[in-house]
Amino acid sequence: MGILEKKIILTGDRPTGKLHIGHYVGSLKNRVELQNSGDYETFIMIADMQALTDNARDPEKIRHSLIQVALDYLAVGIDPQKSTILVQSQIPALPELTQHYSNLVTVSRLNRNPTVKTEIKQKDFGQSVPVGFAMYPISQAADITAFKATTVPVGDDQEPMLEQTREIVRSFNSIYKEDILVEPEGYFPPKGMGRIPGLDGNAKMSKSLGNAIYLADDEDTIQKKVMSMYTDPNHIHIEDPGQIEGNTVFTYLDIFDPDKQKVADLKEQYQHGGLGDVKIKRYLNDVLQAELKPIRERRNRYAEDEAGVYDILKKGSEHANEVASQTLKEVRDAIGINYFN
Repeated sequence: MGILEKKIILTGDRPTGKLHIGHYVGSLKNRVELQNSGDYETFIMIADMQALTDNARDPEKIRHSLIQVALDYLAVGIDPQKSTILVQSQIPALPELTQHYSNLVTVSRLNRNPTVKTEIKQKDFGQSVPVGFAMYPISQAADITAFKATTVPVGDDQEPMLEQTREIVRSFNSIYKEDILVEPEGYFPPKGMGRIPGLDGNAKMSKSLGNAIYLADDEDTIQKKVMSMYTDPNHIHIEDPGQIEGNTVFTYLDIFDPDKQKVADLKEQYQHGGLGDVKIKRYLNDVLQAELKPIRERRNRYAEDEAGVYDILKKGSEHANEVASQTLKEVRDAIGINYFN
């Protein structure tokens, strides 16, 4: 079987909590645009098996987060009529593909993966790295290739993971003399939009750091979080000149405010003095509320029918299972282990 011409997207998230505006800016908005373009068949995975690699002792966290992530998807405009939303653990082909691919990757190659090295350090595993976590680039390759994805929307820091997948694809196709698996390309967010800082000025907005605005946050919560944001610590009095660089409020305005001229004027005023932090935060609050209110309202409507959301996940997983099972059959045929066919 030759490589498909059709463009296919595979993307997703680990269900370890509700999604925040960093996810929205970095990936969710792109997914909706790509879905609505009509140019792709889109698979969006809730990667619960990957989440369990470092949360195996707290499975209830994953189970609870599954529905929260699904609600966030639907809230931002992921349409189950246009995209297949699936649950990773419900696709039996994926762990078997992972097993087959693991025979094509050396331990030293896995250990050199910079994304894995960074995440192991961030999670402070020390010498207690779960095998499943160390292997997740292989599992991710199984996810991507099971659906023959041509395009994988990712942040810049995920490029090493994609390269690992491409290496596995090339090895498999070469060893078994079949062009079954597809080499994926990355689809990256616009420059400067892949990651936004946390409310505290930390380089990364993160659930674990408690410095995020969530898509599910109500109006009052958003306002309180905005008013607590990190600005210029030396901008004490309104008349003081303020720093723009590293000022989280202006970083957010650059991303979320469509009125770029207004943002430029505010920056100039702030830098010359005469614009207080409270005033600029109130303006940012207005901008964020306008962006997030319709998302929150859609989310609340879907949350009223949780059984309906689970049904969407079930139907999406059933369709995804058909696709992945066909890929697995082709892989087994190529290896030669379909003994009784």
